[in-house]
Amino acid sequence: MSITLVLTDAVVADLEAKAALPVETGGVLLAAWHRTGEGTGRLLARSLRWVPERAYGRRTAHEMVIASDGYIEALAFAEEDGSVPLWVHTHPGGVPVRSAKDEEVDRLIADVFRLRSGASYYGTVIVSPAPKGLALTGTLQEAECTPTEIDRFWMVGDRWRLQPAFGRSESSDSRLFDRNIRAFGEPVQRMIGMLRIGVVGCGGTGSAIAEQLVRLGARHLLLVDADTLSASNVTRVYGSTPADVGKPKTEVLAAHLHRIAPDLDCELVEGRCTSQRVAKSLASADLIFGCTDDNAGRLVLSRLCYWFLTPVIDMGVLLTSDADDTLEGIHGRITVLTPGTACLLCRGRVDLARAAAETQAPEEHQRLEAEGYAPALGGIEPAVVTFTTMTAALAVSELLERLVGYGASPRPSEVLLRGHDREISTNTALPTPGHYCHPDSGKLGRGSTEPFLEQVWPA
Repeated sequence: MSITLVLTDAVVADLEAKAALPVETGGVLLAAWHRTGEGTGRLLARSLRWVPERAYGRRTAHEMVIASDGYIEALAFAEEDGSVPLWVHTHPGGVPVRSAKDEEVDRLIADVFRLRSGASYYGTVIVSPAPKGLALTGTLQEAECTPTEIDRFWMVGDRWRLQPAFGRSESSDSRLFDRNIRAFGEPVQRMIGMLRIGVVGCGGTGSAIAEQLVRLGARHLLLVDADTLSASNVTRVYGSTPADVGKPKTEVLAAHLHRIAPDLDCELVEGRCTSQRVAKSLASADLIFGCTDDNAGRLVLSRLCYWFLTPVIDMGVLLTSDADDTLEGIHGRITVLTPGTACLLCRGRVDLARAAAETQAPEEHQRLEAEGYAPALGGIEPAVVTFTTMTAALAVSELLERLVGYGASPRPSEVLLRGHDREISTNTALPTPGHYCHPDSGKLGRGSTEPFLEQVWPA
């Protein structure tokens, strides 16, 4: 099984501070467990509770002795929270490898952790300081089963970092990506190859996003779209030809991408993310590009970000013309959602009335619209390949910036493009207190709930 542990900025900073101490330190990481598919799962870090100083009997650079009351309170929080408790401790020497002593401790406390927390699983994480951040290993173990290694650590916040467990290596084709590596180094190139990226919407913007990702070295994509290719789509959808009209957009795009990268792992999902089935499939992604033009879909992606700690790069393109159909306005928007930033709703980027109308059956919406109870849905908007591609390129650049870190810190969470004025501006918005995107809401890292994402789904 492949297991990813997702860590927020706050948790990473806490781990780095404790890993830098000259003596071992212990604590309990509370995480939500979500099985994303056959052989894959994600642990979503929710909070970290360290052993109080009074509970240490002995503490050196190589060992520590802790009284049971040093972690019992944390296990009570795990039970109240419905979380899986992971026993965390540091190895100050820089090698986070389980020792015989660590394995003995695991045998002694695993059942206690499960019993006191009510969880089916017991987990471990070992942390050591590294030249650039942290070195980590970990395991997850169900009762009576052999421990499974946590093989991936995904750190999200102002910067994003994906790294394999200490001792594991990921390779990249240095000849194929030589020019990339000269720009941002081999570690970032490896990260791009490891990422599991969802692209929601495979039209003009989504197809440009997907092609750029593959040419950059992404090799694990999830493509989502419900529509078939129309004749007018051919002018914008990368890889499409008139012969593809009538075929599912996901299949047309995937065939094109496989010609670029035959080794591409590409999962296709036909449907809209307003479907619970489709939304659940996106929970397996490390990050998502939102290339959908509907308000209801944006609401789902916005919630996915916070419930699953999954960064979402949402974008939109709006072209306006005068009465003579002369282009006068070129507007692009790229909004980066990540734990610690405001959601699309707080930013006013979603029309709730339209979102509600978009989820109604067509006949029901027509009836309500005729009676004056529903907003008129938008018609076919103008779209031009140069402008959808320009917005897509800026969106992919936002991913690179967070992996590489070449821009100012802290990073803005939204980019606004005004092509007609040749201007770009940025802004940052913080979560609204009391809203689900705010850390105090208790929704961050909640994972799978009933109902999914704690929202009502169309039948």
